[in-house]
Amino acid sequence: MRSRVNRRLLVGVAAVGIGALALTGCTGDIADDGGDVDCADYEDYGTFEGATVTISGTILDLEADNLVKSWADFESCTGIEIDYQGTSEFEAQIAVLAEGGNAPDIGIVPQPGLLQRLAAGGWLIPASDPVVANIDEWWDPAWKDYGTVDGTVYAAPLMASIKGYVWYSPSEFEDKGYEIPTTLDELTALSEQIASDGDHKPWCVGLESGEATGWPGTDWIEDFVLRQAGPDVYDQWVTHEIPFNDPAIVEAFDSVGEYLKNDDMVNGGIGDVSTQISEAFQTAGLPILDGECSLHHQASFYETFWNPNGDEGNVVASDGDVFAFLLPPVNADDPQAVTGGGEFPVAFRDAEEVEAVRAYLSSDTWANNRVELGGVISANKGVDASKASSELLTQSIEILQGDTTFRFDGSDLMPGAVGADSFWKGIVAWVGGQSTQATVDAIEASWPTS
Repeated sequence: MRSRVNRRLLVGVAAVGIGALALTGCTGDIADDGGDVDCADYEDYGTFEGATVTISGTILDLEADNLVKSWADFESCTGIEIDYQGTSEFEAQIAVLAEGGNAPDIGIVPQPGLLQRLAAGGWLIPASDPVVANIDEWWDPAWKDYGTVDGTVYAAPLMASIKGYVWYSPSEFEDKGYEIPTTLDELTALSEQIASDGDHKPWCVGLESGEATGWPGTDWIEDFVLRQAGPDVYDQWVTHEIPFNDPAIVEAFDSVGEYLKNDDMVNGGIGDVSTQISEAFQTAGLPILDGECSLHHQASFYETFWNPNGDEGNVVASDGDVFAFLLPPVNADDPQAVTGGGEFPVAFRDAEEVEAVRAYLSSDTWANNRVELGGVISANKGVDASKASSELLTQSIEILQGDTTFRFDGSDLMPGAVGADSFWKGIVAWVGGQSTQATVDAIEASWPTS
């Protein structure tokens, strides 16, 4: 499906202070340099021979390789060389780099809260008219809000993920007669049944993620708040209309604690409860493959970690080596609600070639190109779900494009002092033995007063 880049809007980009994007179509020379590239989908972006755009973000390894592949034809057809550098320290460093004038041209920001901080610092370039037009055409309005600060649109969404999946072995479930739970109570009963069978502890969990250690635990809390208290309370929580130590949040912590703080439930194939803190989130689910645990709570993007070397030895499918079901609601007939995440390419340099790249990344053309490479999903309405690399990712795209209640990852929406600091650290302290009340009180006390 070809992205519709409006030529009139391209000419009007000067209105937001970045100049009009060139309208010259792709030249034959550029296409020849890139091999047999059909430049029809890229001609409206213009040509920028010799231009370079630098991009940085948290995307690493195989995902980074596929990201680079996703814009290869765009580079060939526009003449823009894109230099991507991934780093696990992006979130910690980007504000410092921006303040010092050393930020990349584009930063792929994984948290709306961080985007708000960068905008407040005065470092971001507003999104151009073509980017905004793509957002309006291809994305649900809620996604536009995540990239908007004080009425100014700074970024379109990029990729997405659905959180709250529970990964399992279909063959183990079949062999042992386990059923996919339809309620949270049934999930508890299933976990207790697995534990009582005595072969292994039911859940395997890893919270380690460098400076971001603890974030996988925040996903657990957010999923339970959304399901137990509902979307309205969830919204009030992340915007601090109710305090972090509200009884609804305490209930979610206590419910999650029945798993994460329970020696009978974790940490299958890894060790005792304390090992959750030191076990890397990337490897934590792998004991399922060896029959050393049965369940692992992690997002749709975890699909790539079942084959860490980029091979396809472990099949992700309902009849494969591993698959996943969504964390169920409180009642079987409750509307399904999911949490999720995404990234937002913000600009630090005011240049035509930078906005040409951002316009492409906000298009359905890019979304389809990237989804087809495998391992990821997008909430872009122009994505053909059948192009997804697995049954699970097809299902995930359909969920994002459907009527399921969606809420962005709560910690990503909170101020950085909470969502990317005290909440993460609080999870670690809580799993390490701190009480629920002490934990939520400490996080509440960290909430900025202005």
